[in-house]
Amino acid sequence: MAVSQTSVQALGEILPLEQHEREQVLSYARTLPKDEAAAHLSQLLGDSPEAVKFIADFNATQTSPGQGAINHDQKSNGDAKSSLGPADTNDGLPPPMYAPPPGLPPPANGAASNGKAVATRTGSVSNRTTGRKHTNPVIEAAYLRAQDEQEMQNLLQTLQYQYGIYNSEIEPEHETDYPCNCPIHKYYWRKWSRYGVQEIWSKAVMYPGEKAYNDNKQQTVFSRNPYIWNVISPYGWRQISWGAPLKPVPGAHAQFIHQTIDLNNKLNREAQVKVDANEPKVNVWDDDALQSAIAGLSVADEKKPQGDRPRDSKFVLMEKPAVPESSITPAVDERPSIKPKASKFSSFRKAVGIKSSDERAVAKVAKSAGKGQSVRDEILEEEDSRWPDEQWRELVATYLEKVGMTKWVSDLRAHKPIQYLHLLRAGYFEPIPVGWATQNSNPLKFSIEAAAGWRGITPAWRGYEDTAEERLYWVMNHRAGSAGTRMKPDFISAMNMARDRMARAVEPPPLYFDAADTCHTQHTSEGYSKQVMPPPFQAYDRPETPSDDTMILLDVSGSMDFNAMRPVYNQYLITQWMRSTQPKNKDVAKAIIRRFVDAMANHDHTGSGYDLITFSDRSSVIGTVNHRNLENMWRNVKLGGGTRVMTGWQK
Repeated sequence: MAVSQTSVQALGEILPLEQHEREQVLSYARTLPKDEAAAHLSQLLGDSPEAVKFIADFNATQTSPGQGAINHDQKSNGDAKSSLGPADTNDGLPPPMYAPPPGLPPPANGAASNGKAVATRTGSVSNRTTGRKHTNPVIEAAYLRAQDEQEMQNLLQTLQYQYGIYNSEIEPEHETDYPCNCPIHKYYWRKWSRYGVQEIWSKAVMYPGEKAYNDNKQQTVFSRNPYIWNVISPYGWRQISWGAPLKPVPGAHAQFIHQTIDLNNKLNREAQVKVDANEPKVNVWDDDALQSAIAGLSVADEKKPQGDRPRDSKFVLMEKPAVPESSITPAVDERPSIKPKASKFSSFRKAVGIKSSDERAVAKVAKSAGKGQSVRDEILEEEDSRWPDEQWRELVATYLEKVGMTKWVSDLRAHKPIQYLHLLRAGYFEPIPVGWATQNSNPLKFSIEAAAGWRGITPAWRGYEDTAEERLYWVMNHRAGSAGTRMKPDFISAMNMARDRMARAVEPPPLYFDAADTCHTQHTSEGYSKQVMPPPFQAYDRPETPSDDTMILLDVSGSMDFNAMRPVYNQYLITQWMRSTQPKNKDVAKAIIRRFVDAMANHDHTGSGYDLITFSDRSSVIGTVNHRNLENMWRNVKLGGGTRVMTGWQK
């Protein structure tokens, strides 16, 4: 059904997106039932009067798509069961983009990690029963962001190449006092048009208490961007370009790198501390703990005499005695009861709504307990929708076991539910969908730009290049056996490590010489380059057995056929690229394989050689190679495609 242009224009007044993007939002909303469409639009637009009116008008003109019938009599003990198969419940409707498969299941027996009973999920209808795809604010925001994410990344790379900027962290700049239609300003106009999508993404991934920001230079005075006033521009100050695009300054760029790294580390530490401090102080999975957090405290109805109070006491919290009513007997006291004198301002405070310190303390505890219960309900709702049956739960449990994160994720769910909920919504506890590999943009390809306000998923997201790199380091830092926190080396640390490594390079020993190596046959260099000698080999795997087999996996993506280039640095700024004397990667790989099969000719237990498998965005079985047939088998190796790394399954 075509989308009404009236609705598209009305949406543009609320959501600052391009027309084709607004049409895609409304087209997807039309595929949903009215209640789901209203919830979907409410997540995107908020609850302003204009948004509420737009959603009501949109639903008034919408016809609900046909839904599969649900037999509610099939529910038993609060669990919904359906005979519908997983592939027969979509009615041909397109699913929301990037809806991940189900995530980490809670304990099957409904018990928390501390052994106490927790609330179980009952009365919920799974997405297999309803035939609907799972969604949440992160998925919806990712759907919007993915519309032009790859296009913006390609546009920036094109501009950088066009204006001779080879550092990925530097954006081209062109300052003028007049309207300009140059490619740089066109790119910035595209960036400004995405601020609405950026705000939606930020709201979806931000933790409680955080504030969104962007890199709009027109709002520097009132901006919440911490990088505007704390990090120098890589172009320096007061550069005179006479109308031409600015050129990065090596000294300013080095200072820019240092300040950015320091600020990233500072903000990451502060963010992690704040998120940890916002976690509920009580066990959200223990109903008794939630109730006792409030029931154990009460506001004293009568004030103690001034002389009975400690001098440093600001308020008095009285614990309710746990005494049975039957055991309470009236005390006989012949002394006249003397009530303490009430404060002169107590009635005035109550009249104007000012709470006493006692009341504020109890309200704070009640708020904390209420927040904990709310987080628990959101987790249960998300889990119930992400994995509808035992098959999904077993799949995710197997994934967590394979990557060694079962215990850590269980502890995170029990003790840090806010962080668990955020990572759960982003699909961190489940396998990466295979379908993402064939899409131009997906949630693992979103760029992270701290200075521009494009956020990641974890609390310490600053410093990563994209969401894939962020998730990779998150897994490495939290899997079983990790020794400390493994941080991504920053730009300067990576450069220093490379320079230290090259300083240890030496001439290879004469035994290494082979006249058939590519550096001799292609005449790209005179002899071998210096090499960093490997440490003595130490076996760490299980002992080899006669049944073991070895295969060769070879990357054949398009970059294997690129001419080797090397950067020319001025401090940390790349000024140009030059041809390197190193052969193409495909020739280096062939030389390594040739040396390997020659050396192992008399050691292979089968005597036939080794299976050669190539991979890029597809895989191919080349066959068994050995020192006799390598040249013939190499003709079957085809280069091209992108790199796709995933778990290999035995065929």
